[in-house]
Amino acid sequence: MKLLLEIKDEKADFVMELLQNFSFVKSKPLSPYKTEVLEGIKEAVDEMQLIKAGKLEGRIAKELFNEL
Repeated sequence: MKLLLEIKDEKADFVMELLQNFSFVKSKPLSPYKTEVLEGIKEAVDEMQLIKAGKLEGRIAKELFNEL
């Protein structure tokens, strides 16, 4: 199982040290770029779920491509 944790900067060193003391846990920090990409993907998935639930209106892909 993989988990993504959001930890305050001032507590990150403590949590990383704690996790590294468990032989069954592999941990590594994410780069700022990877963090930004993952947040973007999460926002897109959340938006897609709202569209499927009818709580948000989607856009036709052809219109989107015409804008580009």
